[in-house]
Amino acid sequence: MTSGVGSPQRTDARGARRSASASAVLRAVLDGGPIARSTIARRTGLSAAAVTGHSAELLQRGLLCELPEAEPRKSVGRPHVPVDLDTSRHVAGALHLAVHHATVALLDLRGKVLVQHEEPHDGLAAEDLLARAAEIFDDLLLGHAPDREPLGLGVATGGWVDRESGTVVEHPLLGWRNVPVRDLLAGSTGLAVEVDGHARALVHAERLFGHPRARDSVVQLFTGNVVDAAFATGTGVHHGPRSAAGAVAHLRVDGSSEPCRCGRTGCLEAAVSEGTLARNAAENGMIARPDFPELLALAAGGDSAAVTMFLDRARLIGQAAALLLDVLNPAVLVVVDRSIARVPGCLPTIRDEVRDRSRCPDPAETVVGTSFPGTELATAGGAVLLDVLYEDPLGPLLTGLPRAS
Repeated sequence: MTSGVGSPQRTDARGARRSASASAVLRAVLDGGPIARSTIARRTGLSAAAVTGHSAELLQRGLLCELPEAEPRKSVGRPHVPVDLDTSRHVAGALHLAVHHATVALLDLRGKVLVQHEEPHDGLAAEDLLARAAEIFDDLLLGHAPDREPLGLGVATGGWVDRESGTVVEHPLLGWRNVPVRDLLAGSTGLAVEVDGHARALVHAERLFGHPRARDSVVQLFTGNVVDAAFATGTGVHHGPRSAAGAVAHLRVDGSSEPCRCGRTGCLEAAVSEGTLARNAAENGMIARPDFPELLALAAGGDSAAVTMFLDRARLIGQAAALLLDVLNPAVLVVVDRSIARVPGCLPTIRDEVRDRSRCPDPAETVVGTSFPGTELATAGGAVLLDVLYEDPLGPLLTGLPRAS
């Protein structure tokens, strides 16, 4: 299979309408499957003939399957055979590149993580890391999905990622500049490769598989070693020129004197990053070395000093959330942070800060944690690819795959 870049696109109006209609059918099945074709027509506004035609194409491509009727029919007429996503035919490859480790995974068409593997990579050059990730991906396919067709590989990472060219333009914490991730991985895997920033990737995941109100409008705030954000409204995620939108690392926050690599103090990423918290904990003698998972485990176990560190950090995260809520006014703001699921007071503290600093009328309803706790990194990588599939299921992503029999 070849990369989607440079592949033929449906640029004519008829082709664009056909792609949009097929996308509507596939998304209706994602939301409601198993579902009858007549129900798809009713929910999408497409004609029965159009739904029948698109369903046939999606069945042929192995994206849908027909299921037997739940109950025998008691009347004459054409049977309403339901269709559902065929989650047994294809897998989506996923790669997330964090500062200290890479996560390689396989997902099904519903975004369910089937298997994930975490690989430390400190010290590896970009080319070596991507080559190692390709090897792990191949091992996962052979070991866990030998009879499935890979759709391709989705790649998510922090920093400045240009989705159009599949390039990591700048990732200071990895020391990467202008790394052609798509080209390198397409060459080593022979598959379609899509690359995007992890905050935008998780926006796609929430809109496809997660929080219902994310389809209206959503802000995603990611706080790990890298801190960044993404925003979507209506039908699209905002990228900006060269996909540079979402750079919130240098937002100023009150109450932090942490020095930043930019030369200033009080920048959001420098104040709340996992690396900062772990380093401060080690300097204070709470842990032997800067190790964020160890510090998180301490807080989750109720260590009062560790809990206090996380709650202070949550207040700083809440400042950024309040600002984003006032500027963008989304239906929902999703905070992706490992402490939310492990340290009970963190999300309420973020909401309290939002309540004090923003015009958000109901932080408890608006500010939420990720829909994918524990699998958010794998989900981010897979969502980069699955978003392309659901956007245009008749497009070039499946070019070259054998047809379903």
